[in-house]
Amino acid sequence: MFYRVPGPTMTGIQNDDGTSAATPLWAALTSQFNAIFHDQGLPHLGYMNDLLYIAAAIAPGSFNDVTLGNNTSSFVYGGAFTSDGHAITPTGFGYYAGPGYDLVTGLGTPNGVLLGRALTAIAHSQISFDSRPDVIDSDGHGGWTSGADQSLLFQTMSDHATQIGVDLGPDAFGFFSKASASFAWTSRMAEQSLQADFDPALVVMFDKQSQGGLAQSQVSTGEALAVSIDAASTQAIQATLSSPFGSADFLSGDGAVRVARPVAVAETADAHDDQTAIVRLRQGGQDNLSLTFYRVDDLSGTINGLHPGDAGYQAAVQARAYHMTTGGTSINGPGYGGYEQTGLSHVNAGDLVAMQLTNNTHGNTYSAFAQANETVNGAPVGHLWNYGLNTWGWEDTYGGGDHDFNDMIVQLDFTSASGHGWLA
Repeated sequence: MFYRVPGPTMTGIQNDDGTSAATPLWAALTSQFNAIFHDQGLPHLGYMNDLLYIAAAIAPGSFNDVTLGNNTSSFVYGGAFTSDGHAITPTGFGYYAGPGYDLVTGLGTPNGVLLGRALTAIAHSQISFDSRPDVIDSDGHGGWTSGADQSLLFQTMSDHATQIGVDLGPDAFGFFSKASASFAWTSRMAEQSLQADFDPALVVMFDKQSQGGLAQSQVSTGEALAVSIDAASTQAIQATLSSPFGSADFLSGDGAVRVARPVAVAETADAHDDQTAIVRLRQGGQDNLSLTFYRVDDLSGTINGLHPGDAGYQAAVQARAYHMTTGGTSINGPGYGGYEQTGLSHVNAGDLVAMQLTNNTHGNTYSAFAQANETVNGAPVGHLWNYGLNTWGWEDTYGGGDHDFNDMIVQLDFTSASGHGWLA
Protein backbone atom coordinates (compact mmCIF):
# COMPACT_ATOMS: atom_id res chain seq x y z
CA MET A 1 0.00 0.00 0.00
CA PHE A 2 1.52 3.29 -1.14
CA TYR A 3 0.76 6.98 -1.08
CA ARG A 4 -0.14 8.44 -4.48
CA VAL A 5 1.95 11.60 -4.85
CA PRO A 6 3.21 13.96 -7.57
CA GLY A 7 6.44 12.90 -9.27
CA PRO A 8 9.68 14.95 -9.31
CA THR A 9 8.56 17.00 -12.34
CA MET A 10 5.06 17.59 -10.92
CA THR A 11 3.62 16.39 -14.24
CA GLY A 12 2.46 12.93 -13.16
CA ILE A 13 1.49 10.76 -10.21
CA GLN A 14 3.63 8.00 -8.73
CA ASN A 15 3.69 5.62 -5.80
CA ASP A 16 5.71 6.61 -2.73
CA ASP A 17 6.16 5.49 0.85
CA GLY A 18 8.12 6.25 3.98
CA THR A 19 8.64 9.50 5.84
CA SER A 20 9.02 11.44 2.59
CA ALA A 21 5.32 10.74 1.96
CA ALA A 22 3.97 10.68 5.53
CA THR A 23 5.53 14.01 6.54
CA PRO A 24 3.81 16.17 3.89
CA LEU A 25 0.56 14.28 4.51
CA TRP A 26 0.67 15.27 8.19
CA ALA A 27 1.68 18.82 7.31
CA ALA A 28 -1.29 19.17 4.98
CA LEU A 29 -3.66 17.54 7.46
CA THR A 30 -2.47 19.78 10.29
CA SER A 31 -2.97 22.87 8.15
CA GLN A 32 -6.59 21.81 7.74
CA PHE A 33 -6.88 21.28 11.50
CA ASN A 34 -5.51 24.78 12.06
CA ALA A 35 -8.09 26.22 9.66
CA ILE A 36 -10.84 24.49 11.64
CA PHE A 37 -9.34 25.65 14.95
CA HIS A 38 -9.31 29.23 13.67
CA ASP A 39 -12.92 28.86 12.48
CA GLN A 40 -13.95 27.74 15.97
CA GLY A 41 -12.04 30.51 17.77
CA LEU A 42 -9.23 28.26 19.00
CA PRO A 43 -5.48 29.01 18.93
CA HIS A 44 -3.22 27.24 16.44
CA LEU A 45 -2.20 23.75 17.40
CA GLY A 46 1.52 24.37 17.83
CA TYR A 47 3.07 21.44 19.70
CA MET A 48 0.18 18.99 19.37
CA ASN A 49 1.71 15.66 20.42
CA ASP A 50 -0.05 15.60 23.80
CA LEU A 51 -3.40 16.22 22.10
CA LEU A 52 -2.81 13.30 19.73
CA TYR A 53 -2.24 10.91 22.62
CA ILE A 54 -5.33 12.20 24.44
CA ALA A 55 -7.34 11.71 21.23
CA ALA A 56 -6.07 8.13 20.92
CA ALA A 57 -7.12 7.42 24.51
CA ILE A 58 -10.62 8.94 24.40
CA ALA A 59 -11.49 8.57 20.70
CA PRO A 60 -9.52 5.61 19.28
CA GLY A 61 -11.60 5.83 16.09
CA SER A 62 -9.37 8.81 15.26
CA PHE A 63 -6.66 6.34 14.23
CA ASN A 64 -6.61 3.18 12.16
CA ASP A 65 -4.52 0.67 14.09
CA VAL A 66 -1.74 -0.91 11.99
CA THR A 67 -1.04 -4.39 13.35
CA LEU A 68 1.13 -6.00 10.62
CA GLY A 69 4.66 -5.24 9.50
CA ASN A 70 8.04 -4.38 10.98
CA ASN A 71 10.97 -1.99 10.71
CA THR A 72 13.74 -4.56 10.94
CA SER A 73 15.51 -2.86 8.04
CA SER A 74 18.85 -1.90 9.58
CA PHE A 75 22.06 -3.30 8.05
CA VAL A 76 25.85 -3.09 7.99
CA TYR A 77 27.90 -2.72 4.84
CA GLY A 78 29.50 -5.81 3.37
CA GLY A 79 28.02 -9.25 2.90
CA ALA A 80 26.08 -11.44 0.53
CA PHE A 81 23.08 -9.18 -0.07
CA THR A 82 22.85 -6.17 -2.38
CA SER A 83 20.82 -3.00 -1.82
CA ASP A 84 21.02 0.03 -4.14
CA GLY A 85 24.25 -1.38 -5.55
CA HIS A 86 25.91 -1.88 -2.13
CA ALA A 87 26.82 -5.15 -0.48
CA ILE A 88 25.05 -5.35 2.91
CA THR A 89 24.25 -7.70 5.79
CA PRO A 90 20.86 -7.21 7.50
CA THR A 91 21.11 -6.99 11.29
CA GLY A 92 17.54 -8.10 12.08
CA PHE A 93 17.27 -5.30 14.65
CA GLY A 94 13.98 -3.44 14.87
CA TYR A 95 10.39 -3.78 16.07
CA TYR A 96 7.17 -5.45 15.00
CA ALA A 97 3.74 -3.88 14.68
CA GLY A 98 0.91 -5.16 16.86
CA PRO A 99 -2.41 -4.12 18.39
CA GLY A 100 -2.34 -0.65 19.91
CA TYR A 101 0.65 1.66 20.12
CA ASP A 102 3.91 0.17 18.83
CA LEU A 103 7.35 1.40 17.85
CA VAL A 104 6.76 0.74 14.15
CA THR A 105 3.54 2.61 13.44
CA GLY A 106 2.95 4.60 16.65
CA LEU A 107 -0.74 5.38 17.07
CA GLY A 108 -1.54 4.31 13.50
CA THR A 109 -2.78 6.20 10.47
CA PRO A 110 -5.17 9.14 10.99
CA ASN A 111 -8.86 9.23 10.24
CA GLY A 112 -8.81 12.94 9.49
CA VAL A 113 -12.47 13.76 10.15
CA LEU A 114 -12.70 11.86 13.44
CA LEU A 115 -9.32 13.15 14.61
CA GLY A 116 -10.37 16.72 13.80
CA ARG A 117 -13.52 16.30 15.87
CA ALA A 118 -11.58 14.86 18.79
CA LEU A 119 -8.86 17.54 18.73
CA THR A 120 -11.34 20.42 18.72
CA ALA A 121 -13.39 18.82 21.51
CA ILE A 122 -10.21 18.39 23.58
CA ALA A 123 -9.11 21.97 22.94
CA HIS A 124 -12.45 23.50 23.95
CA SER A 125 -12.54 21.31 27.04
CA GLN A 126 -9.06 22.33 28.18
CA ILE A 127 -9.60 26.04 27.50
CA SER A 128 -13.15 26.51 28.77
CA PHE A 129 -13.97 23.59 31.06
CA ASP A 130 -10.75 22.73 32.87
CA SER A 131 -12.42 23.10 36.27
CA ARG A 132 -15.08 20.44 35.57
CA PRO A 133 -14.65 17.43 37.89
CA ASP A 134 -12.87 14.43 36.39
CA VAL A 135 -14.28 10.92 36.66
CA ILE A 136 -11.45 9.92 38.99
CA ASP A 137 -8.55 11.79 40.61
CA SER A 138 -5.15 10.52 41.69
CA ASP A 139 -4.79 10.22 45.47
CA GLY A 140 -1.05 10.93 45.18
CA HIS A 141 -0.10 7.42 46.30
CA GLY A 142 -0.83 5.36 43.21
CA GLY A 143 -4.55 5.05 43.93
CA TRP A 144 -7.68 6.82 42.75
CA THR A 145 -10.68 8.62 44.20
CA SER A 146 -14.02 9.61 42.72
CA GLY A 147 -13.95 13.11 41.25
CA ALA A 148 -17.64 13.81 41.98
CA ASP A 149 -20.90 12.51 43.38
CA GLN A 150 -21.86 10.41 40.38
CA SER A 151 -23.33 7.25 38.95
CA LEU A 152 -20.67 5.12 37.24
CA LEU A 153 -20.71 2.23 34.78
CA PHE A 154 -18.27 -0.67 35.32
CA GLN A 155 -17.73 -2.48 32.00
CA THR A 156 -15.63 -5.64 31.64
CA MET A 157 -13.59 -6.63 28.60
CA SER A 158 -11.77 -9.98 28.75
CA ASP A 159 -11.20 -13.04 26.58
CA HIS A 160 -12.29 -15.35 29.42
CA ALA A 161 -14.79 -15.40 32.27
CA THR A 162 -13.68 -13.25 35.21
CA GLN A 163 -14.71 -12.15 38.68
CA ILE A 164 -14.65 -8.38 39.11
CA GLY A 165 -14.17 -6.67 42.45
CA VAL A 166 -14.89 -2.98 43.04
CA ASP A 167 -13.82 -1.19 46.22
CA LEU A 168 -15.61 2.08 46.95
CA GLY A 169 -14.22 3.56 50.15
CA PRO A 170 -15.34 1.27 52.98
CA ASP A 171 -17.79 -0.50 50.69
CA ALA A 172 -17.20 -3.17 48.08
CA PHE A 173 -19.14 -5.22 45.58
CA GLY A 174 -18.34 -7.82 42.97
CA PHE A 175 -19.88 -9.26 39.85
CA PHE A 176 -19.22 -12.10 37.45
CA SER A 177 -18.41 -11.38 33.81
CA LYS A 178 -18.68 -13.78 30.94
CA ALA A 179 -15.98 -13.58 28.29
CA SER A 180 -16.35 -10.89 25.66
CA ALA A 181 -17.20 -12.37 22.27
CA SER A 182 -14.37 -12.55 19.76
CA PHE A 183 -15.92 -9.75 17.68
CA ALA A 184 -17.54 -7.68 20.43
CA TRP A 185 -17.63 -4.04 19.37
CA THR A 186 -14.65 -1.92 20.37
CA SER A 187 -14.60 1.83 20.86
CA ARG A 188 -12.85 2.17 17.49
CA MET A 189 -15.56 0.16 15.72
CA ALA A 190 -18.36 2.10 17.41
CA GLU A 191 -16.83 5.52 16.70
CA GLN A 192 -15.92 4.78 13.10
CA SER A 193 -19.39 3.36 12.45
CA LEU A 194 -20.72 6.89 13.10
CA GLN A 195 -19.68 8.03 9.63
CA ALA A 196 -22.25 8.29 6.87
CA ASP A 197 -20.14 6.22 4.46
CA PHE A 198 -19.42 3.36 6.89
CA ASP A 199 -20.61 0.10 5.32
CA PRO A 200 -23.93 -0.98 6.89
CA ALA A 201 -23.09 -4.57 5.94
CA LEU A 202 -20.30 -4.50 8.53
CA VAL A 203 -22.77 -3.36 11.20
CA VAL A 204 -25.03 -6.31 10.41
CA MET A 205 -22.12 -8.73 10.04
CA PHE A 206 -20.80 -7.96 13.54
CA ASP A 207 -24.19 -7.88 15.25
CA LYS A 208 -24.99 -10.06 18.31
CA GLN A 209 -21.39 -10.14 19.57
CA SER A 210 -21.78 -9.98 23.34
CA GLN A 211 -19.81 -7.73 25.64
CA GLY A 212 -18.57 -8.73 29.10
CA GLY A 213 -20.16 -7.98 32.46
CA LEU A 214 -21.73 -4.62 33.33
CA ALA A 215 -22.55 -3.07 36.69
CA GLN A 216 -23.52 0.42 37.83
CA SER A 217 -23.09 2.10 41.21
CA GLN A 218 -23.34 5.42 42.97
CA VAL A 219 -20.01 6.92 44.14
CA SER A 220 -19.33 9.93 46.35
CA THR A 221 -16.78 12.71 45.87
CA GLY A 222 -13.37 11.76 47.25
CA GLU A 223 -14.34 8.15 47.85
CA ALA A 224 -11.46 5.74 47.16
CA LEU A 225 -12.00 3.64 44.05
CA ALA A 226 -10.12 0.47 43.09
CA VAL A 227 -10.86 -2.42 40.71
CA SER A 228 -9.62 -6.00 40.70
CA ILE A 229 -9.92 -8.73 38.05
CA ASP A 230 -9.81 -12.30 39.37
CA ALA A 231 -8.47 -10.89 42.68
CA ALA A 232 -5.53 -9.23 40.88
CA SER A 233 -5.12 -5.47 41.20
CA THR A 234 -5.40 -3.25 38.13
CA GLN A 235 -3.75 -0.05 36.94
CA ALA A 236 -5.45 2.90 35.26
CA ILE A 237 -2.42 3.85 33.20
CA GLN A 238 -4.16 6.36 30.92
CA ALA A 239 -6.63 7.78 33.42
CA THR A 240 -5.03 11.23 33.49
CA LEU A 241 -5.64 11.44 29.73
CA SER A 242 -9.20 10.09 29.61
CA SER A 243 -10.70 10.94 33.00
CA PRO A 244 -11.51 14.59 32.11
CA PHE A 245 -13.56 13.22 29.20
CA GLY A 246 -15.77 10.73 31.00
CA SER A 247 -13.98 7.39 31.40
CA ALA A 248 -10.95 5.53 32.77
CA ASP A 249 -9.77 2.01 31.94
CA PHE A 250 -8.42 -0.21 34.74
CA LEU A 251 -6.12 -2.83 33.21
CA SER A 252 -4.50 -6.12 34.20
CA GLY A 253 -3.12 -9.10 32.35
CA ASP A 254 -6.58 -10.68 32.52
CA GLY A 255 -8.52 -7.85 30.87
CA ALA A 256 -9.89 -4.39 31.51
CA VAL A 257 -12.72 -2.67 33.34
CA ARG A 258 -13.89 0.67 31.99
CA VAL A 259 -15.25 3.06 34.60
CA ALA A 260 -17.43 5.63 32.84
CA ARG A 261 -20.25 8.11 33.24
CA PRO A 262 -23.64 7.44 31.64
CA VAL A 263 -24.20 11.17 31.00
CA ALA A 264 -22.51 13.73 28.77
CA VAL A 265 -21.22 17.11 29.91
CA ALA A 266 -22.02 19.73 27.27
CA GLU A 267 -18.55 21.21 26.75
CA THR A 268 -19.60 23.59 23.99
CA ALA A 269 -17.33 25.65 21.75
CA ASP A 270 -15.90 28.57 23.72
CA ALA A 271 -18.44 27.72 26.49
CA HIS A 272 -21.27 29.37 24.54
CA ASP A 273 -24.90 28.84 25.52
CA ASP A 274 -27.87 28.12 23.24
CA GLN A 275 -25.89 25.85 20.93
CA THR A 276 -26.81 22.98 18.62
CA ALA A 277 -25.28 19.63 19.54
CA ILE A 278 -24.80 17.09 16.76
CA VAL A 279 -26.39 13.68 17.35
CA ARG A 280 -25.09 10.71 15.35
CA LEU A 281 -26.82 7.32 15.33
CA ARG A 282 -25.91 3.93 13.92
CA GLN A 283 -28.49 1.19 14.47
CA GLY A 284 -27.37 -2.39 15.00
CA GLY A 285 -30.72 -3.67 16.28
CA GLN A 286 -33.68 -4.87 14.23
CA ASP A 287 -36.52 -3.43 16.33
CA ASN A 288 -38.20 -0.03 15.95
CA LEU A 289 -36.24 2.23 18.32
CA SER A 290 -36.31 5.87 19.41
CA LEU A 291 -34.22 8.08 21.69
CA THR A 292 -35.00 10.97 24.01
CA PHE A 293 -32.35 13.32 25.40
CA TYR A 294 -32.98 15.33 28.56
CA ARG A 295 -31.19 17.59 31.03
CA VAL A 296 -30.43 16.36 34.55
CA ASP A 297 -29.30 18.29 37.62
CA ASP A 298 -26.27 16.21 38.58
CA LEU A 299 -24.08 13.29 37.52
CA SER A 300 -26.41 10.88 39.29
CA GLY A 301 -29.33 11.79 37.03
CA THR A 302 -31.62 13.55 39.51
CA ILE A 303 -34.25 16.04 38.33
CA ASN A 304 -35.69 18.46 40.89
CA GLY A 305 -34.81 16.04 43.68
CA LEU A 306 -36.27 13.00 41.92
CA HIS A 307 -33.90 10.09 41.35
CA PRO A 308 -34.07 7.70 38.38
CA GLY A 309 -36.73 5.14 39.16
CA ASP A 310 -38.68 7.39 41.56
CA ALA A 311 -42.38 7.96 41.05
CA GLY A 312 -42.80 10.99 38.82
CA TYR A 313 -39.31 10.75 37.33
CA GLN A 314 -40.56 9.83 33.86
CA ALA A 315 -42.81 12.90 33.78
CA ALA A 316 -39.80 14.99 34.82
CA VAL A 317 -37.82 13.49 31.92
CA GLN A 318 -40.43 14.61 29.42
CA ALA A 319 -40.49 18.10 30.91
CA ARG A 320 -36.72 18.34 30.55
CA ALA A 321 -36.47 16.77 27.07
CA TYR A 322 -34.45 18.63 24.46
CA HIS A 323 -36.07 19.43 21.15
CA MET A 324 -34.53 17.94 18.04
CA THR A 325 -33.64 20.19 15.11
CA THR A 326 -35.84 17.90 13.02
CA GLY A 327 -38.81 18.55 15.33
CA GLY A 328 -40.24 16.84 18.40
CA THR A 329 -38.47 15.61 21.54
CA SER A 330 -37.38 12.20 20.28
CA ILE A 331 -35.62 10.74 17.26
CA ASN A 332 -36.44 7.46 15.58
CA GLY A 333 -33.70 5.02 14.74
CA PRO A 334 -32.52 4.81 11.11
CA GLY A 335 -33.27 1.07 10.77
CA TYR A 336 -31.08 -2.03 10.86
CA GLY A 337 -27.57 -1.05 9.81
CA GLY A 338 -28.64 2.52 9.02
CA TYR A 339 -27.08 5.88 9.89
CA GLU A 340 -28.75 9.13 10.95
CA GLN A 341 -27.51 12.57 11.97
CA THR A 342 -29.54 15.34 13.55
CA GLY A 343 -29.17 17.91 16.32
CA LEU A 344 -30.28 18.94 19.81
CA SER A 345 -31.45 22.53 20.06
CA HIS A 346 -30.75 25.08 22.81
CA VAL A 347 -27.93 23.28 24.61
CA ASN A 348 -26.14 25.44 27.19
CA ALA A 349 -22.53 25.17 28.32
CA GLY A 350 -22.17 22.69 31.14
CA ASP A 351 -25.57 21.04 30.65
CA LEU A 352 -25.64 17.43 31.88
CA VAL A 353 -27.29 15.46 29.11
CA ALA A 354 -28.82 12.04 29.75
CA MET A 355 -30.87 9.84 27.42
CA GLN A 356 -33.34 7.00 27.34
CA LEU A 357 -34.10 4.41 24.68
CA THR A 358 -37.59 3.23 23.78
CA ASN A 359 -38.13 -0.08 22.01
CA ASN A 360 -41.36 0.72 20.17
CA THR A 361 -41.66 -2.83 18.87
CA HIS A 362 -42.04 -4.25 22.39
CA GLY A 363 -43.18 -1.15 24.27
CA ASN A 364 -40.26 -0.94 26.72
CA THR A 365 -38.28 2.14 27.74
CA TYR A 366 -34.76 1.85 29.17
CA SER A 367 -32.85 4.42 31.20
CA ALA A 368 -29.15 5.17 31.16
CA PHE A 369 -29.36 4.63 34.94
CA ALA A 370 -29.72 0.94 35.77
CA GLN A 371 -31.69 1.53 38.96
CA ALA A 372 -34.60 2.78 36.83
CA ASN A 373 -34.69 -0.41 34.73
CA GLU A 374 -36.07 -3.93 35.20
CA THR A 375 -34.37 -6.38 37.57
CA VAL A 376 -33.12 -9.91 36.88
CA ASN A 377 -32.29 -12.13 39.86
CA GLY A 378 -32.71 -9.11 42.10
CA ALA A 379 -30.20 -6.93 40.22
CA PRO A 380 -31.10 -3.97 37.99
CA VAL A 381 -30.24 -4.43 34.32
CA GLY A 382 -27.88 -1.98 32.66
CA HIS A 383 -28.71 -1.14 29.05
CA LEU A 384 -25.91 1.35 28.28
CA TRP A 385 -22.21 0.83 27.36
CA ASN A 386 -19.61 3.59 27.02
CA TYR A 387 -17.50 3.61 23.83
CA GLY A 388 -15.38 6.71 24.43
CA LEU A 389 -15.81 10.43 23.89
CA ASN A 390 -19.57 11.03 24.43
CA THR A 391 -20.30 7.78 22.57
CA TRP A 392 -22.50 4.96 23.89
CA GLY A 393 -24.15 1.75 22.77
CA TRP A 394 -27.60 0.51 23.83
CA GLU A 395 -28.96 -2.97 24.46
CA ASP A 396 -32.61 -2.85 23.37
CA THR A 397 -34.02 -6.10 24.81
CA TYR A 398 -35.81 -6.53 28.14
CA GLY A 399 -33.71 -8.53 30.59
CA GLY A 400 -30.43 -7.87 28.79
CA GLY A 401 -30.95 -9.64 25.50
CA ASP A 402 -27.79 -10.71 23.68
CA HIS A 403 -25.72 -8.14 25.62
CA ASP A 404 -24.06 -6.77 22.47
CA PHE A 405 -24.69 -3.08 23.26
CA ASN A 406 -24.73 -2.11 19.59
CA ASP A 407 -28.49 -2.01 18.99
CA MET A 408 -28.14 1.77 18.86
CA ILE A 409 -24.77 3.51 18.82
CA VAL A 410 -25.16 7.16 19.86
CA GLN A 411 -22.73 10.07 19.86
CA LEU A 412 -23.18 13.62 21.14
CA ASP A 413 -20.86 16.21 19.58
CA PHE A 414 -20.98 19.64 21.22
CA THR A 415 -18.39 21.51 19.11
CA SER A 416 -18.55 20.46 15.44
CA ALA A 417 -21.54 22.65 14.58
CA SER A 418 -19.65 25.81 15.62
CA GLY A 419 -18.07 28.18 13.10
CA HIS A 420 -18.92 27.07 9.58
CA GLY A 421 -19.76 23.57 10.83
CA TRP A 422 -17.11 21.94 8.64
CA LEU A 423 -16.74 18.98 11.00
CA ALA A 424 -20.47 18.45 11.43
